[in-house]
Amino acid sequence: MNIPFVDLHAQYLSIKPEIDHAISSVIAESAFIRSKYVTDFEKEFATAVGVKHCVSCANGTDAIYILMKGLGIKPGDEVITSAHSWISTSETITQAGGKVVFCDTDSETFTIDPKLIEAKITPRTVGIIPVHLCGQPADMDPILEIARKHKLWVIEDCAQAVMAEYKGKKVGTMGVASTFSFYPGKNLGAMGDAGCLLTNDSKLAAWCELYARHGGKGEHQMEGINSRLDGLQAAILSVKLPHLHKWTAGRQRVAKLYDQHFAGFKQVRLPIVAHGRSHVFHLYMIRVSNRDALQKHLTEVGISTMLNYSRALPFYPAYSYLNHKPTDFPNAFQNQNEILSLPIYPEMLDDAVSHVANEVKSVY
Repeated sequence: MNIPFVDLHAQYLSIKPEIDHAISSVIAESAFIRSKYVTDFEKEFATAVGVKHCVSCANGTDAIYILMKGLGIKPGDEVITSAHSWISTSETITQAGGKVVFCDTDSETFTIDPKLIEAKITPRTVGIIPVHLCGQPADMDPILEIARKHKLWVIEDCAQAVMAEYKGKKVGTMGVASTFSFYPGKNLGAMGDAGCLLTNDSKLAAWCELYARHGGKGEHQMEGINSRLDGLQAAILSVKLPHLHKWTAGRQRVAKLYDQHFAGFKQVRLPIVAHGRSHVFHLYMIRVSNRDALQKHLTEVGISTMLNYSRALPFYPAYSYLNHKPTDFPNAFQNQNEILSLPIYPEMLDDAVSHVANEVKSVY
């Protein structure tokens, strides 16, 4: 049985008439750039999350960069973020002129460990970017308390956790602003690159919108960049947004089935959902001692898996100048050698989940 890591075509087929109509409408109106479809999606998404302003942009990486520029980051300013994540968060700190400061992750949730943040703060620290990794929120209360104490801003990186909740609050509503990616494989995915930032700060939202549109069309108030969500992607996202709750429940169903199949199977460490947090399972990431052998076996029997992420950020060549050692980030270093993401998507059938679990067990 061949099982993909994610089946985007199955999702398309489930809402094909709606998607086709949306695409046809954009084409018929030639509404490709800054159209009503973009404006409508911005309003819809801001309302869905519960934030005043949504500024759409070309992708989630741009969203982080634009926000830091809007917050006035200066050369040499330090920003603390998670040691184990996708590089978008850290590379944009550098691109915006700042200095990235990595912090180790919690041993169970793969999110930044608040207990270690304060030791990373210096007089040059200006902000913290927690990443809600895999679909589970970071532990926000202590992070926000540290930020208040030291007068730092907090940007939530919500790329993998759209609609996840922390103590009843949706991710993206707790920091000064937040960023989202609508990369095709995300829980709410476009059919190409797309992203946005959210904030309740009207002045910040207005600045970010200007900056992302060449500093203002027609009368440039500043030098900006070109980072726009196009009409096709906006129309597709507007169609998908009302289905997100159902799709999230589907992912949670698959995760629960995996949990049941692996219950009592000590060779596989399962994802932990921390108290007070909901998990939307963008990824179902297990930990095993013989990860490479397991992935090789699953590939041979037609089961697609992913390594998210096979190396913690401080140990990539891009950050060799920081001279970090494995002992600087013991949890991230250990996890990078054990993690493996199993197939998970809302349309995944129970038989497919059982097959994946059985093949994992067979290796042992």
